[in-house]
Amino acid sequence: MSDTTTRSRWPSVRRLPLAAPLRLARPSDMWFKPALSVVVATAVPDLVLFAIDRLDLVMYTMAGSLCALYGHNLPYARRARAVAGVVVSMVIGLAISLVAASLTGSTAVLIAVGALLAAAQKTLCDATRIGPPGPVIFTFVTSAALFVPQHPGQVPGHLALTLAAGAIAWLVTAGPALLRREGPERRATARALDAAAAYLTDPGHRTRHAAAATVHAAWQTLLAAGRPTPVRRSLERLVVHAEAALASGTLDAATALPAPDPEQLRAWARRTRARGPVPTPPPAPGTAEELFGIDAERAARGTSRREARRALLRSLAPGSPLLPVGARALVGCALAGYVSQAAGVGRPYWAIVTAASLYQANVTLSWNRALQRTLGNLIGVLVFAAILPASRTGPLALIGFCLFFGFAAEALITRNYWLGSVAVTPMALLVLEFGGTHPAGELIGDRVLDTVIGAGVGILAAMLVPNRRAAGRLEKALAATDLARAHAVHALAAPQPTPAALDAARRRLTGTLVELREADDTAAGEWWQRALPQERVLAAEQAGHRTLAATATRRGPIARAPENGAV
Repeated sequence: MSDTTTRSRWPSVRRLPLAAPLRLARPSDMWFKPALSVVVATAVPDLVLFAIDRLDLVMYTMAGSLCALYGHNLPYARRARAVAGVVVSMVIGLAISLVAASLTGSTAVLIAVGALLAAAQKTLCDATRIGPPGPVIFTFVTSAALFVPQHPGQVPGHLALTLAAGAIAWLVTAGPALLRREGPERRATARALDAAAAYLTDPGHRTRHAAAATVHAAWQTLLAAGRPTPVRRSLERLVVHAEAALASGTLDAATALPAPDPEQLRAWARRTRARGPVPTPPPAPGTAEELFGIDAERAARGTSRREARRALLRSLAPGSPLLPVGARALVGCALAGYVSQAAGVGRPYWAIVTAASLYQANVTLSWNRALQRTLGNLIGVLVFAAILPASRTGPLALIGFCLFFGFAAEALITRNYWLGSVAVTPMALLVLEFGGTHPAGELIGDRVLDTVIGAGVGILAAMLVPNRRAAGRLEKALAATDLARAHAVHALAAPQPTPAALDAARRRLTGTLVELREADDTAAGEWWQRALPQERVLAAEQAGHRTLAATATRRGPIARAPENGAV
């Protein structure tokens, strides 16, 4: 490896931001879907329990209701399977917690169980890429259940309540398929069109990567959606236009196709999101009338699922870069729990949850989450103190406040995690009120102490438990990108390249470029790393995008990999 391809003296400890993690972003284009889903999925069992005067069981139904937060970015066929898996996983995790709580009253043992569960949930959620919201909901439920007094004979009934509420959550998340079957595909396509328009308006490395990742996500959504329909055919053509927009800005002036009109792409995106007919665009410049590789890939979905299962097993095998992050969660959650116990908190589950919520892909992102979590929780405690007297006026008021804060959390969290935490904190504290009133000062004091301990100990564990495999993941992503680019070049160099081969090669190369950028961003924010091949990454991305453009337009020069890292 040439010296020019590696940054040889990166500092082991990198600067951590203070202001940037707290800035507000634009809300998600679908924030209302998980917000409304969790309200409906929670309201039904809550009102049933109110009718039979058993609101003390709300914690067990809420465990199932919270499953309605998952899967909203997936097409309905895959969403149904994913949310069913979430419900089953929730029941299994809760069963472990309830059995442990029924067998021992030792806080030290329960903290150990909670830390093990948090680490397992973090690793499995990262491996399956389920989320948002990822593992924090599982950890919140299982950690809280560890410290609820329990008898072995009560466990089956409590798990049955969770399963019943989970079934309602499944119906809420899968039910909209009866009204708008292609809704998720339409949203994914609209995002791809908007991202392509943003790239045409402001060409650059950041916007190009964002557009490529969004287009790749749109193709994956369409592939997972099931059999083709006329609407999905039109959506596929729209995604081809988004790809053509990327190609038009990547090839040189002699071979590039005319750039699409960004306003036309945005207009298509608006109509695609709306409830009316999907736009039927003309063939994109440089593309054939038919769509080729998408049908071949759709026909091979069984093989793809087998590959996905093998990839999941590889991600959990020794040597996986996910395992050090799981180790961080284990160490950080255990230490946070024990420090909280030593500080006098009787049920230190919130310290475990706070620590578990911090662990992101690298130390820098974990630090950002620590700031966000701490600020949001502390403000949320003040909100709880303000509304507590009103919530104690009656059970319906308590239910109403919980539903309101559940909706507000999902409405705000896409703008910034700390803003969502302002709503999550009072909701989590109000859930305790269903089992009986607690002294307000004790609740608030324990929550503040647990938040500070969980965030402080959690981020310390993230800094001290290294993930040196992040650089290895980057090297593997580089190799995969080079191989995919070589495959695309070979397909282009064929005497008569078939459109199906070009389409498949293009999607494979896009996927590796997305993974390369993710691996590079992860490694760049990690501490205690060996030198990272930054110039090689940049060269691979530039060559890869030029090759993508050549395959997307069915013509144009084939990009050669720069030698010795030259760009």
